[in-house]
Amino acid sequence: MDLLGRLGEGGQGVVYLAKDHSGTNVAVKWLRPDQAGDQVSVERFLREVQVAQQVAPFCTAAVLGTGLEQERPFIVSEFIEGPSLQRVVQEEGPRTGSVLHRLAIGTATALAAIHQAGIVHRDFKPANVIIGTDGPRVIDFGIARALNATSTISSMVVGTPAYMPPEQIMGHTVGPAADMFAWAGAMVFAASGRAPFGSDTMPAVINRVLNQNPDLGALGAGPLREVVIACLAKDPAQRPTAEQVIMRLLQQPTANSGMLAQAAAEAAPLQQPFAPPSGPMGGPPSGHPSGPPSGPMAGPPSGHPSGPVGGPPSGPPSGPPYGPASGPVPYANQHGAPMGRPPATWQQQTTMPPHRAHPATPRKSNKGPVIAGITVAVALLLLAVVVVIVQIDRASVTADPTRTPTTERPRKSTQPPSPTPVAVPRTGSKRTLPGGTISLWENPADAIILTSYEIYNKKEDDWIDYARGSLRGTFAKYAANWESMVSPDGRYLASRGRSYSSDSYDFIVVTDRQTDERSTIKTVKEPLISSIRAWSKDGSKILLNIERKVGSNWRYLGFVVVDRATKKITRVDVDDTSIRETAFGFDGEDTGAVNIYGDEKNRRLRFFDVEGEATRSTAGIGTLSAGTQDIFSPSGKAFVTNCPDGGDSDHCIWDSSSGKRLRTFQSDCDKVLGFYDETHLYCWEQDNSTTTDSVQVIDFEGELLRKMLEVPNDVDFSPTFTYNPAKGF
Repeated sequence: MDLLGRLGEGGQGVVYLAKDHSGTNVAVKWLRPDQAGDQVSVERFLREVQVAQQVAPFCTAAVLGTGLEQERPFIVSEFIEGPSLQRVVQEEGPRTGSVLHRLAIGTATALAAIHQAGIVHRDFKPANVIIGTDGPRVIDFGIARALNATSTISSMVVGTPAYMPPEQIMGHTVGPAADMFAWAGAMVFAASGRAPFGSDTMPAVINRVLNQNPDLGALGAGPLREVVIACLAKDPAQRPTAEQVIMRLLQQPTANSGMLAQAAAEAAPLQQPFAPPSGPMGGPPSGHPSGPPSGPMAGPPSGHPSGPVGGPPSGPPSGPPYGPASGPVPYANQHGAPMGRPPATWQQQTTMPPHRAHPATPRKSNKGPVIAGITVAVALLLLAVVVVIVQIDRASVTADPTRTPTTERPRKSTQPPSPTPVAVPRTGSKRTLPGGTISLWENPADAIILTSYEIYNKKEDDWIDYARGSLRGTFAKYAANWESMVSPDGRYLASRGRSYSSDSYDFIVVTDRQTDERSTIKTVKEPLISSIRAWSKDGSKILLNIERKVGSNWRYLGFVVVDRATKKITRVDVDDTSIRETAFGFDGEDTGAVNIYGDEKNRRLRFFDVEGEATRSTAGIGTLSAGTQDIFSPSGKAFVTNCPDGGDSDHCIWDSSSGKRLRTFQSDCDKVLGFYDETHLYCWEQDNSTTTDSVQVIDFEGELLRKMLEVPNDVDFSPTFTYNPAKGF
């Protein structure tokens, strides 16, 4: 990719124009160097990728990829040819007449689609509206959040004060109404060249937003003025929705838009009416502008402490609900007996195995009124007409605003893996991980991503957890946790603290890093523990092992499956006493569990259903290099072992359904960690250097293809990888 020039700079990063390998112009947004070391800034920057991918493509610039350069993440997106609304007004003057009317409808429709995707933009302003040849596009989702998220002003304002609503300035709950306030401010700027509350000093602007009426400037009389006044209400409950704004503007169009008027008239019965607020538009808002939050953020999980997990059983939490979205979970030892965890074995110390990600993005269910959905559909349909008119004015071709439906992932088959290998990136950007002199090489095209790890602290005789804030974010230390595992999509963190609850239960905490919601899920009672084993490939379930200490050893008595959405658990006690020394792992389909039994040289794999009943076994598979953790390929079609009568360097690939051996080969690997993809493995290589050990990718011929990690050989280090959702396994 070749950089062609600099397009601009914002609070988060610098945007460059570049040309990709196919010769297409793209935009590259690179995080500012002063924010690269701040986890919150990095997560906010990378969240733009996740948010933009949820919004209809006609509204914004499509995200094409991400990467890392000089320890700073960058985002590659579609380059929209055209200036920003701010630049157009500054260089050409205010918009008037039908041009202003079409701009208002087009941007309101973009916000309707954004809100329909469950997103609040939170930084809508003239600089974030690109006037493309096919109509306006809304860009820069760097601080966008889910609809029930909050934003608080502290040492740094999140958003642009000249267009921020009162509730956002005051740190209250921010919803779609906040974007409509900002939209109205942008329309005032488009019509007059001035923001409605000025743009001088921050304190002066904030005071006007909270306490004074807006300056509507040259915004003349008519439907647009009425809509703008309604959207600038101090109380968000009095502002119309984006859909209502569209319908109001289309019912009273300007000249030369009779077709729009006819379409709006036919859709009029679907409209939910609104009226501008009565009385003067002044005075500070009273109380919370929209009432207390509802839904999952309204309070702590029933029956669990309202403060930090493991803390006092009562009393309100400080700060945002359940604390910040990232950073260590504060487990306090004084409110519950301390728990141990099994001593770190060779497998546990060096094989914290990969977590596999489902490639499909979860869809949000629409639980709103049917009328709202119909209104959005009509509004989006009408936008196509608006875009056509814009194109006629500009004498250019209209892009198709429809979205191609996503095909559902086919069910897994039981056929052997394809013998045709895919390319493995041979290089990656280097970064040093916190906690030690560990080097990580990452490439956006890699099939797996490092999401968490543990480092053994010899001085403290303890393992220290580190987990990633997102799939491409920075790592944070979780010293108070026994275990910390990131979900396949990077959104959730499952953690287990060092104490039992006040009523003697072991538990895990699942944190939604998008909404800040934390769920405490009790599992087993003292003296049992429930260690976190793995997330399912689609992120819907978590597998835990039930363990009990017998003498100096830990015995595995069964497993627990946690449903992430419902927070319900299924406890499975396995009666088979021949299976007690090894942890349970997910089977290839994530519908049950597997474990091994038999003598050291003739291990057998046994499959269990969710009732704890053995369903089948495979005999004579040799030994498992990393225990039962992630021995299966991404599709679940095959699993890997050390071959019978062979050593650690002899690898056997088996068919999961039949138990038939598919392939045998040798490599320099000392311990296989799992499948990199369907035709490659990754492993620890510990003999080729006298000073370092490394995680390498190998093919089915045994050739070392790519170094992903390098660790001093006197450091005990346990990496956990996640399959890259972009690879589409």
